[in-house]
Amino acid sequence: MKERELRIIIAGGGTGGHLFPGIAIARELKKRCEKAHILFIVGRRKMERDIILKAGFEIRSIDVEGMLGKDLLQMIRAFFKVVISSIQSLFIMRDFKPHLTVGVGGYTSGPVCLMGWILRIPTAIHEQNSIPGITNRILAPLVKKVFISFEESMMYFKKGKLFLSGNPIRDELMNPEIFPRRISKSIDETIKQRFVILVMGGSQGAKAINKAVLSALRKLKEGGFLPFVIHQTGSQDLKEVIADYHTLGIDGEVTAFIEDMATAYTRADLVICRAGATTIAELAALGKPSILVPYPYATHKHQDVNARALAVHGGADIILQRDLNGNTLAKKIRMYMEKPDALKQMSLFALKAGRPQAKEIIVEQLMELIN
Repeated sequence: MKERELRIIIAGGGTGGHLFPGIAIARELKKRCEKAHILFIVGRRKMERDIILKAGFEIRSIDVEGMLGKDLLQMIRAFFKVVISSIQSLFIMRDFKPHLTVGVGGYTSGPVCLMGWILRIPTAIHEQNSIPGITNRILAPLVKKVFISFEESMMYFKKGKLFLSGNPIRDELMNPEIFPRRISKSIDETIKQRFVILVMGGSQGAKAINKAVLSALRKLKEGGFLPFVIHQTGSQDLKEVIADYHTLGIDGEVTAFIEDMATAYTRADLVICRAGATTIAELAALGKPSILVPYPYATHKHQDVNARALAVHGGADIILQRDLNGNTLAKKIRMYMEKPDALKQMSLFALKAGRPQAKEIIVEQLMELIN
């Protein structure tokens, strides 16, 4: 197509899991059209703004909050915020004049995509989770195209506009320079040099995982097993977890948030984490063996379904949070440290379940909408 300036809005947020796929789509759009002017619309949370600004994209914020799980007064307030944020979105869109609007999930995408439909701007949505969120279910009949990450999502949408794309992951994770190391390194040798565990509780951490990991490490050390741990704690638990590592005398890299995920994934032999859709997509694309602990309070228990979608292929192990404790986790870790072939098999099965071309598939369809 003839090179021209395309103006594209990408809306979404709530967690990093919604925003990282949006960033991957935005970067692929810039590859296809260097003159593309991309604006992210997010909520007022600092984390959302920091993620987008660090990625180098322009940003505008609206005043919106979710309505699920609220009492009556909170729901009334949230409803008025939906009205306010819709008006804010309308003014932003009239000023920016987008050729395309893309919703990447979370309640922030609702008013933006709704205004896109009202203004007759071509609009598409991407659903990361296996069980679609309420926002995307409401928007689906209004938009031109719906992209999904899991086959399990197909039953929730009409087929005519539906594309099984997978969930886009960040370019830096697919860097060709680290590609040969994407399948876990030689496990036998790793045990001699230190077995490396990557612990993540999502972009905001997870207290239950932090507690269980520390308890498991204590038991592993008592049994003579000394893995090296890269531990993302979230900001709330950082100081406490660092102190516990010192008390236990266990080596590890402990941080509130891991900036360089490519290096962290590359070093890890085993990942212990939640089952957010973006994490599942990254584990599969990189072939990383994992123990998944689905967040039990996720809407519609979608993390349980996300986890099963990978585990059913043999690409992951699962411990439900109600069963998560130091003993259970220590037994799992020790088993994988002693049985490297099991990790290698899990790695291969995870790779088979991956959809690393997701962003290319999505952008190809988005360009058709613009044209």
